[in-house]
Amino acid sequence: MNKKLLLSVSLMFVIALGFSQTKEELEAQKAEKQAEADRFQAEADAIQKQIDALPGWRIGAFGTIGGSLSNFNNWYAQGTPNNESGNIGITVNAFANKIEDKYFWRNALTTNLNWVKFDDKDDPTDDSSFRTGTDVFNISSLYGRKLSEKFAISGLAEYRTTLLDNFNDPGYLDVGVGATWTPIENLVVVIHPANYNFVFSSGDTVFDSSFGAKIVADYTRQIGAVNFKTNFSTFQSYKDGDLSNWTWTNSFGYTLWKMIGVGFDFALRSNKQEAANFQGVALEDADNDLQSYYTIGLSYKF
Repeated sequence: MNKKLLLSVSLMFVIALGFSQTKEELEAQKAEKQAEADRFQAEADAIQKQIDALPGWRIGAFGTIGGSLSNFNNWYAQGTPNNESGNIGITVNAFANKIEDKYFWRNALTTNLNWVKFDDKDDPTDDSSFRTGTDVFNISSLYGRKLSEKFAISGLAEYRTTLLDNFNDPGYLDVGVGATWTPIENLVVVIHPANYNFVFSSGDTVFDSSFGAKIVADYTRQIGAVNFKTNFSTFQSYKDGDLSNWTWTNSFGYTLWKMIGVGFDFALRSNKQEAANFQGVALEDADNDLQSYYTIGLSYKF
């Protein structure tokens, strides 16, 4: 019996030793293959940089989709036991840039749309439809003639409004000329001291167009599975400081599987004309609180 037990223990030890050796060999093979993969990836990244440096069009887009739906029946623990609620949002960031040796033409689109719903089924007067939450639309086109690799004489047209509610009421169109500075790859800084800010609105409102300076800084980049874009745009009126405004938008996307991932968007804005129009007061009497929004949800890389 002792011999059989000793034989069994010896056999198990040999099997375990063989398994351990096999695992070590496999880990060594894995490390070797991973090193090869890293080397090939580095070579592929270097080739991609050469491709990106060639003249021609660069086109891309990524976005975020977020949403939730819920339905409660006789859920007495809450104040509204019978209700339907929901939230749906979508953000799209797209660009089409033509980069040549002597000039560039950069075009960008940013839109963020969001709908919300809360229907109290016990209240027959309650609104059961989805209502507009976030409503942002911005499109820009920048053309420049290069003086050097980092500086260019440029012209910019930028338009922003809402799409779902009050389209072009207000609407803002900036048209100006000046210089563009590209200190590093993917960073574009626009400085236009000669810019006219057209403001479109209906009826007798506080909105007013004026002449001033336009400054824009945009950084858009992809690092592996991460896509991100940050854009700061400001207009400084020479006529009246209350006619100035600025907007800072940020978008992040992380790819988890194939083209699908998670995304996060947030923005800040200061615009006293919008505040005065919403509050129904004179421009000088408006309480210009900081505006903001954020969206988080699934993302899709186009």
